[in-house]
Amino acid sequence: MNQAEKYIQTVKGKKIALVGMGVANTPCAKFLAQHGIEVYACDKRDKEYIGKEVCDELEALGVKFSLGDNYLDILPEMDIVFRSHGILPFQNEWIGECIERGVTVTTEMEVFFEYCPCKIFAITGSNGKTTTTTLISKMLEAEGNRVFLGGNIGKALMPTLDEITENDIAVVELSSFQLLTMGNLRNKPDVAVVTNIECTHQDHHISLDEYVDAKRNILIYQNENQRTVLNADCDYSIGNRVYHDMRYDVRGKLFEFSIKHPVENGAFMDTASGDIYYCENGEKTLIMNKNDIVIPGDHNIENYCTAISAVWGCVKPETIKNIAQTFGGVEHRIEFVREYKGVKYYNDSIATSPSRVISGLKAFGRKIIVIMGGSDKGNDLTEMVPYILKYCKVLVLNGTTANRIYDAVRNNSRFEESGLKVIMTDKLENALAIAKEEAEEGDIVSLCPACPAFDQFKTFEYRGRKYKEMVNSFDD
Repeated sequence: MNQAEKYIQTVKGKKIALVGMGVANTPCAKFLAQHGIEVYACDKRDKEYIGKEVCDELEALGVKFSLGDNYLDILPEMDIVFRSHGILPFQNEWIGECIERGVTVTTEMEVFFEYCPCKIFAITGSNGKTTTTTLISKMLEAEGNRVFLGGNIGKALMPTLDEITENDIAVVELSSFQLLTMGNLRNKPDVAVVTNIECTHQDHHISLDEYVDAKRNILIYQNENQRTVLNADCDYSIGNRVYHDMRYDVRGKLFEFSIKHPVENGAFMDTASGDIYYCENGEKTLIMNKNDIVIPGDHNIENYCTAISAVWGCVKPETIKNIAQTFGGVEHRIEFVREYKGVKYYNDSIATSPSRVISGLKAFGRKIIVIMGGSDKGNDLTEMVPYILKYCKVLVLNGTTANRIYDAVRNNSRFEESGLKVIMTDKLENALAIAKEEAEEGDIVSLCPACPAFDQFKTFEYRGRKYKEMVNSFDD
C-alpha cells in the first residue's frame, strides 16, 4: 500500500466533515471522496462564494454539503473533523465540544506530516516564508529532485499521498495557524527553518506567547541528526519569555544565517564586499555576490542566505548562483507588473505588516508612489512611518485603515519637513487611478498595503491580481 491507502484504511467507514472550504479542505474533500469516504463539506458561506464548479465536482463524487448559519449542526454525527487552518481551536467552542464527544479534530497538514514518506523541508516565520520556500524548492528541483511544494504557499499536500514516494522531497511552508496543533511531529521535519519572529497576527492568537509557541513546534520534535536553520540577526526571545531564545529549543544541528556578520555554521553576507559565503566546520565557500540576485531588496539577500543554509549538501553552489541570476520573484512580493508611459508598477500585496512594508520601501532605494491601506489586524503602524517619510513621495490611502495610517503619518514630528503628499480615497481602484495621475516618467508605483485585504477582497492574492488586472488594462 502507498501512504494514501494506509491512511484511508484508518478512516474507512467513518464520517468526515471538513469545516471551511478553502484552498486546503476543498482538494482534501475531493481526495477523501475519491477513496470512498463519506465526506461532508461545511461552510458558513454559500456555493456561489465557494465556487459553483467546485461544488458540482464535489457533489458528483458524493460529497454532502452543510452550508449557511447552521453549517456546524451536523458535527455531532461526525467521527473526524478537519478544521480549516484559519480556524483556531482555542477561539472556537465547537472544536472543544467535538473533542469532548470523542470526535477526532485534525487538519490536512497534520495528516500529511504523519504519513509523508519522504524528506521534509519545513519553513515558517513571520516574514520571508514564501520566497524562502520557493527558493528551496527551485534549488532542489534544479538538482533533479522531484519536489512536492505546498502548505501555506497555497496547495494542500495531503492529496499528494497518492503519488509521493520516499525518493521525493516535500518542501512545506507552515503558518502559525497550521503549526498550532501539530503537537507531536515525531522526528519531523528533516530540515526546519524559522526565518524570523515578530509581533503579528495578534488579531487571531490569544497572546504573543501562543503565536511563538506555535512556531516552536516546527523544531522541538526533531532529532539530533536533523537540521535547524535560524536567523542570527533575529531576537527569538519574544513574548513574556524575554530571556528564552528559541535557539535553546533546538534538538537537531543548528545552522544560522546573517546579512550583518559571519556565522560559524551557515550562510552569511560579507557587508564590505557583498559576497555571500557558506561556512561549516571552519571551511568557507564563496557562492556568489549580492548583485547576482535579480530580485530587489536586502530582505531577499536574507532569503537566499536562509535557503542556502537549508539546502547545503543537497544543492551545488553553481546551482544556487544560477537561480539567483534568473529567478524573478514570487507573485505579490515586489512583483514587477509592467512599465506604462515610463512608470514602473509593482505588486507587493503580501506586505500586510509594517515590517514587510519597510522591506518593500527600502528595496527600491529611492522615493516612490505607494498605495496603502486595507483591513485592520491590530498592528502597530507607527514603526513603518519613518520609512514612509523617507521613501515615499506620494502616499495614496484607501480601505478601512486609511484614517489610522493617515493619523500615524501626520502625527510624526518629521512629517512637514518630509514633503510627503498624502491622498485619501475609498477603494483600491480609485487609489490606483490617483497614483497613475500623480506619476511622472521615471516614477515607481507600488501596491504596498501594510494591511490584510479583507475589507475589499477575499485574500491578499485576490487584491494583488485585481491590481495587476487594472494596471495591465491601461490603454496605450
